[in-house]
Amino acid sequence: MSAPVPYPRFARSALEEALADTPVVLVHGPRQCGKTTLARLVGEALGHTYITFDDDTQLAAATGDPAGFVAGLPPKVVLDEVQRVPNLFLALKAAVDRDRRPGRFILTGSANVLLVPRLADSLAGRMEILRLHPLSQSELARKRPAFLEALFAGRFRIQRSARLGTDLAARIAAGGFPAALARPTPRRRAAWYRDYVETLVQRDVRSLARIASLDALPRLLQLGAGQTARLMNVAELAGPFQLSRPTIRDYVTLLERVFLLEHLPPWHSNRLRRLIKTPKLHMGDTGLAAFLLGLDADGLWRDRAVFGQLLETFVFQEVRRQADWQDTPIHFFHFRDKDGAEVDIVLERGARALAGIEVKAAATVTASDFRGLRKLREAAGARFAAGVVLYDGESVVGFGDGFFAVPIRALWGEARKV
Repeated sequence: MSAPVPYPRFARSALEEALADTPVVLVHGPRQCGKTTLARLVGEALGHTYITFDDDTQLAAATGDPAGFVAGLPPKVVLDEVQRVPNLFLALKAAVDRDRRPGRFILTGSANVLLVPRLADSLAGRMEILRLHPLSQSELARKRPAFLEALFAGRFRIQRSARLGTDLAARIAAGGFPAALARPTPRRRAAWYRDYVETLVQRDVRSLARIASLDALPRLLQLGAGQTARLMNVAELAGPFQLSRPTIRDYVTLLERVFLLEHLPPWHSNRLRRLIKTPKLHMGDTGLAAFLLGLDADGLWRDRAVFGQLLETFVFQEVRRQADWQDTPIHFFHFRDKDGAEVDIVLERGARALAGIEVKAAATVTASDFRGLRKLREAAGARFAAGVVLYDGESVVGFGDGFFAVPIRALWGEARKV
């Protein structure tokens, strides 16, 4: 039997472009999201030698003599899992300062190495950083999406697409980690996620910081999964533990460093005074979140409250992944005021354009679903490009003044024109 064809990674062109003019390119993201596969694929085509610091011998050599290790490297090299050797960065800086030819080093990291306390040098001005996520729905569909272009243009084609229904719950529960998706059944995927959490906590987190209560992290991650798409509540997260709130906050930061959790900051405007300034919490992948909550696709579909939370995180992560393929940086926020008006996802492109996305699990949309988006338009003024309610319906419907109801399926471009 032939091996399955790997899914396309739309970050590949950005990596190749960066290597054409930058000495060092760091590809970072969660463990098992596909960094090594992408780095080796691009590196082998360009003549790079592959070295991993998951190899204890290579790790010992680089740790014991960073300068000597770098001096003995081939002209072009992929260095995998560099967060395990933070002192290597100073030696890399010296090597680059001696020879600034582009494309010399491809680095990968399963932690945000710029936040590692022992990092010797940031390689500022010498290194470009690319974030790789688990597979997006667009990559799984093998189709480059046009959703963000349509959103900021404020133009969606009037078209129809089949409802996703229970398939949407299946996509959420499956997540985007390639190795988990390769498992044939939900039960086998759950086993992969169980081992993934155990390995990450016992190995990666332990190597980043000395944790007094290492056994608390899996439980804290489970609580984080239950809080996904909600305002961050440190008191609620700290409740089950005999640990202080500052300690819990530090643990959350640590889980953010390994890309398991992330916070979505609040959007603010001088035009509005009654805004909530608390960030939202999101899991890095909905498949991991569903596993931590003990839910398969059927259980998720039946639990509508949790389904709504994970759907919001699912949409947020999809547009985050698509944003990394754009030429202009896009920044993400949420919007909520003290009167209860809210927008799940606010996107700022550059300094001139702003758009909003509200996520709805239902199959119908009414004018009242645009309440938060109208408030956002009022605050953003001329910068406002469009407001969208994503829902599990069949039709793109215009609600006037740059507002649209859009099927969730349109995120990855599978809508069919009628």
